[in-house]
Amino acid sequence: MRRSLLLLALLTALAGGAAPAVAADRPFLVVAHPAAPVTELSRTQLSRLFLKKSTQWPDGSAVRPVEPLQPGLRQAFARQVHDRTLAELVAYWNALIFSGRELPPLEKATDADLLSYVRATPGAIGYVSAGADTAGVKVVGVGKAPAP
Repeated sequence: MRRSLLLLALLTALAGGAAPAVAADRPFLVVAHPAAPVTELSRTQLSRLFLKKSTQWPDGSAVRPVEPLQPGLRQAFARQVHDRTLAELVAYWNALIFSGRELPPLEKATDADLLSYVRATPGAIGYVSAGADTAGVKVVGVGKAPAP
């Protein structure tokens, strides 16, 4: 799979484009509703959206984050985007839930379920396995700046 991702990045670069959302060390793709007003986000921006510290897109519309139930993907996303462990994220959400301030992002069981939700829901953003079929959604590039 790593070889396939590198080949995809090379072919895209040779075609004159870039492949910011696919990195050899990133097992996930960030996807958004086709009308989302972004094409790339820093890791800090992405973290703020999924932690619900930022709740609006730059155009003022509501952000609707959604996460997969796949533990491996969630662990990779937690480490690479939030710079936290999965246990730390669970503690973060438990504190917000029990204080009555916020609920965690919606969860979907499979890549297909998550992609279907993102396609149909304005403002939606999520992440799926790097090999998922992303037809009908916008793949969002992820910058390299670390999350706070």
